[in-house]
Amino acid sequence: MLKGDLSGCLEKTILALLDRPCEFDAKLLKEAMKGVGTHEDILIEILCTRANSQIAAIKEAYKQMFPSDLAIDVQSDTSGTLRKLLLSLLEADRDEGFEVNESLAERDAKELHEAGENRWGTDELAFNTVLTKRNCMQLRATFKAYEILHGAAIEEVIKKETSGDVEKAYMTIVQCTKDCQAYFAEVLHEAMKGAGTNEDTLIRIVVSRSEVDLPSIKERYQDMYKKSLAEAVKSETSGDFQKVLLALIK
Repeated sequence: MLKGDLSGCLEKTILALLDRPCEFDAKLLKEAMKGVGTHEDILIEILCTRANSQIAAIKEAYKQMFPSDLAIDVQSDTSGTLRKLLLSLLEADRDEGFEVNESLAERDAKELHEAGENRWGTDELAFNTVLTKRNCMQLRATFKAYEILHGAAIEEVIKKETSGDVEKAYMTIVQCTKDCQAYFAEVLHEAMKGAGTNEDTLIRIVVSRSEVDLPSIKERYQDMYKKSLAEAVKSETSGDFQKVLLALIK
């Protein structure tokens, strides 16, 4: 009944708000793999930015809603290194503690160097293991150790040694490890930059982060682009769709 009274972006936003976060993510993942072609950027954005408990909830919601196994669907709709990375993330067994082992950080930094810059071609297994299993603080220590030991930022290495969706996935994990709110602020900015607006991205980020860290994303957006997120959204949207987004942002 509600769906019959709404349409377009407003309908998508209201229906998204009625879902639990795990159900909304599950629907987005299913939609990204439906039909011919796969929207890898959505798979990357969701699976590379969610905590273990969120991924576990998404997997359960996915199974109940479709029914299907998310890991099997991801395996059939992706390939190569990206597939291995996403399947590793779906195991939801990242260390989520806060302890930092400096010896491990140096060891991981050396392994990443051996796997990337110091060989012909890139050994993605080392990157996958470190980026999907270590806790946030440990990863930051590893990135710092890499820069000290090898004189290059991990982002530079990833851009040099990888490309396409694998590069995007690795960079998403690194960016979220360093500053998750800045990552989402950048995604929102890209969605509204230039001619045309990616409304689906606006809906996806604003709704999914509204009960997580949207106030912090707003602050980072202001710092990074010298313009409030509300101003940006107001200039790029209209009507009731705009009103709903602004209500969530404010």
